[in-house]
Amino acid sequence: MSDVISAPANVFPCTQCGGELHPDEGQNFLVCPFCESTVYIDKTRVVFHWYLASTLDQPKAQANLARWMGGSATIKDLDKKARLAGSSFEFFPFWVFKSKDKSDNESLWLEPAAAISVSELKNITVPAGDLRKFDESINAQAHAPTIPLPTVMEWLKPRLPADAEISETALVHIPIYTFKYTYKGDSYTAIVEGATGGVFANIFPAKAESPFRIVGGLAAFIFLCLATFPVLGALTGGNGIAIGGGLCIGLGLLSAPFLFALAVWVAAKV
Repeated sequence: MSDVISAPANVFPCTQCGGELHPDEGQNFLVCPFCESTVYIDKTRVVFHWYLASTLDQPKAQANLARWMGGSATIKDLDKKARLAGSSFEFFPFWVFKSKDKSDNESLWLEPAAAISVSELKNITVPAGDLRKFDESINAQAHAPTIPLPTVMEWLKPRLPADAEISETALVHIPIYTFKYTYKGDSYTAIVEGATGGVFANIFPAKAESPFRIVGGLAAFIFLCLATFPVLGALTGGNGIAIGGGLCIGLGLLSAPFLFALAVWVAAKV
């Protein structure tokens, strides 16, 4: 996935074999006639061009979405109450960079190569062993990159460690299913990544935090009060500390099941 900076107009060296490539005017995708590597040409640079094959069809992707909706992060019964408004499939482009510092520590960076509504998607992982040479057969479903490579590299520079440099660059098309759904009159978007099945969303009907905070605060208050019994017992002298400790333990054991049941009830409601 190494990148090669080239110069002469309309003549670019292949990133794999170094052979001269002569793209037509406006041509971005090219297969090297010498080594058959697939490359992407971005004005002054040639980079490898890969894609990830999808392991999910639309029904399986929708099933993954339903499991996510029924998970712990979303409100209760979202998978039953949400209404699917539409779905689409495409191979979305990402600029993938590998950086290396002076100690030879490597890091991988992903940046969208086109505008996308769900920015969380850049948190995906790209397994290098699953990358395939870009195939013209998926070209119709491939979203064309619209953010130039030099622009993305300028965005990336401030985030790189001071002693790190970009060592490899590639354009990778990743399969995604975009689902639109509604809940209580509001519209939401979620993306299912077709290679791993991961679900990504910026905004979604999440569980309310305040009920859990109330339960947590109540538990803290009760046990703080119980903790004062041994202290008060010690101040009274005699067997006071033993009596206070016994009350603390006994009432604590009685309170624990109540607080646990309350937490379960809140979780079931929200």
